[in-house]
Amino acid sequence: MQELFYYLGSGLFLGIVAGISPGPLLPLVVTETLKYGQKEGMKLALAPLITDLPIILAAYFLIRNFAENNLLLGIISLLGALFLLLLAYENIRYKPSVKNKPIQKPRSFQRGIVVNLLNPHPYLFWILVGAPILVNASRVSSFAIVLFLAGFYMMLVGSKIVFALLTGKMKNILQQKAFVLSIRSLGIVLIVFSVLLFKEAVHYIL
Repeated sequence: MQELFYYLGSGLFLGIVAGISPGPLLPLVVTETLKYGQKEGMKLALAPLITDLPIILAAYFLIRNFAENNLLLGIISLLGALFLLLLAYENIRYKPSVKNKPIQKPRSFQRGIVVNLLNPHPYLFWILVGAPILVNASRVSSFAIVLFLAGFYMMLVGSKIVFALLTGKMKNILQQKAFVLSIRSLGIVLIVFSVLLFKEAVHYIL
């Protein structure tokens, strides 16, 4: 039971981090909401539910096929730790910036899918961080996988929907000090996750 809570908690935390961390999709959610209203921003927030499934499956089966190769898993875990450190650095250095470009029609959902498919972060996250977690979760139970994915996407999509709703009411949300502080604080917690992945890498290699 404790392990199930661990995977649920990991999914929730990594989901919220992915949801509000600097990246192309979050500013797009905000700008579309400012220009076309909350409904269009919420459509954008749903894009990862469409784009991420093939990425997850490919990354999972790739990592699972090498599950007995401790050296390779150690290297992947080490790269994952470095990737989380990069995300932590981006969060801690975060400065609000929103660019408004005129668009003829609000095609938010389609734009969100394109942006997410061309964004390297989902690919890096699932290959270096997400898939190894899923492989470990599969050794516990299939329910552990479900809990991790459910927690992750509940927070990933939910946080962006919240941003769309808040942006519709608070036009200057990206300038709010509390918002910036929250993102930078999550960067510090990401460092903790990076250290845990680094320890796991050492365990595999040694």
